Amino acid sequence: MSFVSQLRSAFRRHWRHYLAEALGIAFFVTCAGLLTTLLEHPASPVRQALQTNDTVRHWLMGLAMGLVIVLIVYSPWGKQSGAHINPAVTVAFWQLGKIKTPDAVWYVLGQVAGAIGAAQLLKLVLGQLYAHPTVNFTVTQPVPLPRGEALAFAAEFIISFVLMLVLLVALHSKRLKELTGWLIGILLALYIVFETPYSGMSLNPARSLGSAVAADSYRGMWLYWAAPILAMWLATVLFRRLYHGEDLPCAILAGCGPTASSPHSPGEEPPQYPDEGKE
Repeated sequence: MSFVSQLRSAFRRHWRHYLAEALGIAFFVTCAGLLTTLLEHPASPVRQALQTNDTVRHWLMGLAMGLVIVLIVYSPWGKQSGAHINPAVTVAFWQLGKIKTPDAVWYVLGQVAGAIGAAQLLKLVLGQLYAHPTVNFTVTQPVPLPRGEALAFAAEFIISFVLMLVLLVALHSKRLKELTGWLIGILLALYIVFETPYSGMSLNPARSLGSAVAADSYRGMWLYWAAPILAMWLATVLFRRLYHGEDLPCAILAGCGPTASSPHSPGEEPPQYPDEGKE
């Protein structure tokens, strides 16, 4: 069977999972855009009330977006697809053999489409509010310094590596696997508060691309793809060494172990995690 045929076959069987990925990242991008506008635009009453308190605004943004990722992970659509909503996460799970190549391709395409679509919708609805320099389409760009790109690359690499390693260790643990979404939410909140000044805090190539397309500004875009993907891939290598090649149960951020309300109940086929013998 040709690869194109495999893509078609995978799409027919798993299109709901790809749609779930697109919806998940679209929701994330939409929340990021709305919250940034609410907290940073000069016309916002919240911004005016917290005019001189940058720290409070940063913590509000971090906590809110942390809760957003928790909501996505444990939502029906998050459990449907595994809640990757990030090409770097999908590539890492693909490298671990938890998702087959056709599914991984569709996942990444869905993530990119969802991020671009959500950013374009925000641009259409919010207009100049979204374009204002304090919001700036929520673009992630290196700081304007002589070695700004190197600093941003290093920052993105470190936060991506730590996040993926925490994710893998938690999913491997019987005690922590059901808390994986909360752990990721906490890390995301801390990253937004403390790491944003160094790279804009992306972690997510698709999210950065969606904002860049809306702003028509692609400065440093290469690093927002290269650093997270490379870092998360290396995290999988370290994970295998730490656990001496033990297999990871699944690529579902909410944890495995289907419940009565889970889309992965008996009879409901998830994407290839992995599913051998079917093409």
